[in-house]
Amino acid sequence: MLLGAVADDLTGATDLALMLAREGMRTIQVVGVPDESLDIGDADAIVVALKSRTIPASDAVAQSLSATEWLIAGGAEQIVFKYCSTFDSTPKGNIGPVLDALQARLAAPLTVACPAFPANGRSVYQGYLFVGEVLLSDSPMKDHPLTPMNDSNLVRILGGQSKSSIGLVSFGTVQRGTVAIRAAFDKAAADGHRAVIVDALTDDHLRLIGEAAADMKLITGGSGIALGLPENFRKAGKLHSASNTAAFRAPSGRGVILAGSCSTATRRQVAAAMASGVPAYKIDPLSIAAGRITAPSVIGWVKSRPEPLPLVYSSADPGEVAAAQDAMGRQTAGEIVEELLGHIAAELRADGFRRFIVAGGETSGAVVNALGVPALRIGPEIDPGVPWTLSVEREPVALALKSGNFGADDFFLKAWSLVA
Repeated sequence: MLLGAVADDLTGATDLALMLAREGMRTIQVVGVPDESLDIGDADAIVVALKSRTIPASDAVAQSLSATEWLIAGGAEQIVFKYCSTFDSTPKGNIGPVLDALQARLAAPLTVACPAFPANGRSVYQGYLFVGEVLLSDSPMKDHPLTPMNDSNLVRILGGQSKSSIGLVSFGTVQRGTVAIRAAFDKAAADGHRAVIVDALTDDHLRLIGEAAADMKLITGGSGIALGLPENFRKAGKLHSASNTAAFRAPSGRGVILAGSCSTATRRQVAAAMASGVPAYKIDPLSIAAGRITAPSVIGWVKSRPEPLPLVYSSADPGEVAAAQDAMGRQTAGEIVEELLGHIAAELRADGFRRFIVAGGETSGAVVNALGVPALRIGPEIDPGVPWTLSVEREPVALALKSGNFGADDFFLKAWSLVA
């Protein structure tokens, strides 16, 4: 193993694993902190997928450190801490505490923080995070049910979470190339900063940043920050392989879409699928809690459909989400849906379903845990940041695990066309 990564949710881990595989690293994604018995074979990179984005910060730190220890023991020379390209967090969120803890464990004097992912419209300019052409705080992320983002200034957000001083390497410096970026890193460290937000508007910027950070023990950001890292190992004569994402064959069996995200993107995807004739069953936390919607009733509906790809979704507009949260509490409203969708997935697998398209990071984590999937191999890319994956086990299942904010409107149909 050359590169080890710790991701704070499952779909983010898949996103990063795809990035590394595309850049020529044999990559495996593992679910949760693995034990010593896991055989990683000839993998160049391992991405550990946690579910630590919204849990208590102390728990997120403990899990992230445990994953890092396993990666170090496996030979990882560099560690990536991967979080969402929209910096999903809260004022007391987990990005800062985990960054601090990993930096201390690795004795890393300076690290970078860059969530930019231009392919999906995420860019950082003068330390401000943009989603498309608008500031993060003006984007639909301001209404996220668990991590509403009301500030776009990453220096300010991370500075409020971290114990360290946070600096900025701005666009003008990045434009001047690797030497200028490295000089800015040196100056930031001399000025007493322990982490720097780095501007990036294009993939070329991310490659320059990756090259400049070749000697850093810890890198943090969205999946885009890893774009330039494999080339560093290649230049050092350590990376000779080419990833094989093409050797993907979905197992035979029926498919289902399980959409738990309430993001704007996922709601559009649900609407597009329904408009194309995909049969849909809507669930909601209040009906689940009242017993009006149960796992057997939903499973019975899915199994009875003659169409090849039924859809079960809880995706709702912000008003509906707020009503459920007011009645049940923010955490409970989400968990009751995730638990139901996970149970549905497990029962469908037992009945011969082998292809699962899942929307939402929390939902994906619940489904993968319910299915008991230990690890994933990366397959073909569906949309930027979202591949098909194949579970590493005796009787594998194919999984397309989508972050709520990712994918084009026709994502569900496009994903199915690759395996149908």
